Amino acid sequence: MLLAALCWHRQTEVTDDLVELLIRVAHHIGTHAESKVEAELLRQLRRVRGKSALLFKLAKAARAQPEGAVREVIYPVVPEPVLDDLIREMEAEGSYDRQVRLVTRNSYGHHYRRAVSLLLDALSFRCNNERHRPIMRALELLAKYRDRRIGTFPLSETVPLGGVVKDDWQALVLDDAEGRKVNRVTYEMCVLTTLRDKIRCKEVWIEGAGRFRNPDDDLPGDFEQKRAEYYSALAQPGEAQTFTHRLRTRMEDALEALNTELPTNPGVRLITSKKGKGRLTISPLSALPEPQNITRLAAALVQRWPMTNLLDVLKETELRTGFTDAFHSVAAREVLSREVVQRRLLLCLHGIGTNAGLKRMCSGGGEDSFADLQYIRRRYVHKEQLRDAISRVCNAIFQARDAALWGEATTACASDSKKFGAWDQNLMTEWHARYGGPGVMVYWHVEQHSVCIYSQLKSCSSSEVAAMIEGVLRHDTEMEVERNYVDTHGQSEVGFAFCHLLGFQLLPRLKNIKRQKLYRPNRGEPEQYANLQALLTRPIQWELIEQQYDEMIKLATALRLGTADAESILRRFTRQNVQHPTYRALAELGKAVKTAFLCDYLRQESLRREIHEGLQVIESWNSANDFILYGKSGEFTTNRIEEQEIQMLGLHLLQVSLVYVNTLMMQQVLSEPEWQGRLTPVDLRALTPLKWQHINPYGTFTLDMHERLPLDS
Repeated sequence: MLLAALCWHRQTEVTDDLVELLIRVAHHIGTHAESKVEAELLRQLRRVRGKSALLFKLAKAARAQPEGAVREVIYPVVPEPVLDDLIREMEAEGSYDRQVRLVTRNSYGHHYRRAVSLLLDALSFRCNNERHRPIMRALELLAKYRDRRIGTFPLSETVPLGGVVKDDWQALVLDDAEGRKVNRVTYEMCVLTTLRDKIRCKEVWIEGAGRFRNPDDDLPGDFEQKRAEYYSALAQPGEAQTFTHRLRTRMEDALEALNTELPTNPGVRLITSKKGKGRLTISPLSALPEPQNITRLAAALVQRWPMTNLLDVLKETELRTGFTDAFHSVAAREVLSREVVQRRLLLCLHGIGTNAGLKRMCSGGGEDSFADLQYIRRRYVHKEQLRDAISRVCNAIFQARDAALWGEATTACASDSKKFGAWDQNLMTEWHARYGGPGVMVYWHVEQHSVCIYSQLKSCSSSEVAAMIEGVLRHDTEMEVERNYVDTHGQSEVGFAFCHLLGFQLLPRLKNIKRQKLYRPNRGEPEQYANLQALLTRPIQWELIEQQYDEMIKLATALRLGTADAESILRRFTRQNVQHPTYRALAELGKAVKTAFLCDYLRQESLRREIHEGLQVIESWNSANDFILYGKSGEFTTNRIEEQEIQMLGLHLLQVSLVYVNTLMMQQVLSEPEWQGRLTPVDLRALTPLKWQHINPYGTFTLDMHERLPLDS
C-alpha cells in the first residue's frame, strides 16, 4: 500500500512538472522572439530625434514655395538621409508585431517543435466545458497528423480556428489567398499558445496531474451534506442576502465616514481634473521620535555576550526547546544514540542554514566526520520535519515572552518575498524582471516582533497573493492571524475576496494610490457622498455575489481544508477567464471589500502607519537573511527543488533560533534594577529581538553540548 501511494504521488509530481515545462516553453518562445526582434531593430535602426521640429520645417518650406521642386525646396531643410531614416523607423514600427510572429513561428518550427510534440503525446488533456471544445478538437487534429510530413492540412479536413487562432495570427495561419489552406507549423504554434492560457486558468486539465488536475476535484465532495458545518467553520452566514447586507452596510459606513472627514483631513488631498475625474495624493508619514535606549540595549548585549557563535545559539535553542525531537530516521530503525543524532543534527542544520556546507562543519576537530554528517542529512533532514521544528521554536518564543515588554499576543503579521540567486537548470528558477539575474523567491510571514511563522519557496513570476493566503492558512504555530500586511503586489481584488471569506483582513500598502477608485454600494444614488464624486464609479453588482455565494464558499472551504492550494485556485480566476461567473462574483466581492478598506486607509493615518511599521519588520528580517546565509554568496547551489526548500527552511530555523535566544537575553538584561522603568513607550515600540551585533556566524565550528550560554533558566 505504501509503495503504491508513493508511486501515485510521484506520478502526479512528474505530470505536474511536464505540464509546467509545456507552459514554460510556450511562454519562452514568445518572449525570446520579442527580445530577438527588438535587438535586431535596435541594431539596424537609428532613431530620428525631433520629429515635431522636422515636420514644422518641412511644412513651412512647402507652404512658402508650393510650386517648387522637392529637391530644391525640401531637401535643403530636411536632408534626404534624414527622411530615409524616418521612413525606415516608421516601417519598422509598423511591422514589429508581424516580425515577432514570424520569429515565434520560426523558433517553434526549427527548435521546439519536436520537444513539444513529445510533451503533448505524454499528457492526456481533458475539458469539462463544451465552450472550450475547439482547443480539444485542435489537439486531436495535431495527434492525427503527428507522423505525417505535410506543410498544410488537407482541404477536406475540418480545422477549428475560432477559439484557437487569434485574429492577429490569421494571416500567417492561412497560406493561400482564398483562406482555405492552413499552415500546419503556424497552426501548431497557435494551439500551443492557446493551450497555455487554457491550462493556466484550468479550463483544460490534465489526467493524472496534481496541481493541474480536474478543477472539480479541488472542491469538497461532501459540501451539500456538510453545508452548515462548512459555513460555520468560515464564520459566514448561511444566507447570501445576510452576507451581502453586512458588507453593504460596512461599505456605506466607511464611505460616509470618509465623505465627512476628507475635507478636513490634512494628510489626504483629492485633485479633480476639468473632466471631473479625481486622483488622490497622501502626504508622507511624519517621522516618529528616535528611541534613545535601544542602542544602549544592543551595546549591553554585546558587552554581556560578546561574539556569541551562531552554532551556540542553535545549540541553546535545542537544549531549551528540544526541537531535534521532530527529526526521525526514514529507516525502519535507528542504531545511533539520540545524543549523537542530536549533535550531528545541529551541525547539519547550521551548515545548511548558513550555506557553509557540511564539510566546513567538520573543521573544528570534533569526532563527527563529513560522512557522518552526510548520513544524518540523508536520513533525518526533510522539509516536513524542519517545518515541525520551526513551529516548536516559534511556539517557545510566544511562551517565553514577557507581556510587559512585548505586549499581549499579536494577531497581525506581514508578508513579503526576497529574491535569492539560484542555479537555473530546474523548473523553479526564473530570471527576475525587476532585480535581474536567475533566482527563486522566498516568501516570509513575519509577525510584528520578528518571529517568522511560515516560509515558502516560489518562482519569481508566481502569484504573491496565493503565497500570502497559503502562509496564513498553513502555518502550524499557536498564532492566530487576523490581519496581514502586504505590499502593492501582494494584493488583488480576488485576493481581497478570498481573505474576507477566510476570515482575516488584507491590509496592503498601496503604491499606486492615485489610480484607486471607490465603488458605490447602491444604485440610484448618484448624488450620494458629495465630497467623493470624483473618485466614485459604478455600483457593486450584489445580485451576482448572491448568485455565486455557494460556489465562493466552496472555494474558500477547499483552501481552508487544503484539498487545493491557493495557486491552483487563483489560476482559475484571472483576466484570461473573465467570463467565468464565479470569477466575476469574486471580483465584485473584492471591489466591495477593497472599497471599505480604502476608505479606512485614507481616513486613518494610524492604519497607514501600522501597515508601514509591519512591513518594515519584514525588511529587517530580510537584512538578517544576508547576515546568516553568507556561504556561497547566499546562492542556492542546487538544481533539486527539494534541496532548495530544505536550505530555505534551514535558514528559517536559524533565524527563529536567533530570535528566541535574543528574546531571553533582552529579558534578562531588562530585568536588572538599572533598567527598571527605563524604557519609554517610544523604546517599547522599537524593541525587537532581531539583533545580531553580538553574533558571530563565522570561524571554526566547535560544538560542546555540555557548555551553555550564561542565561537565566
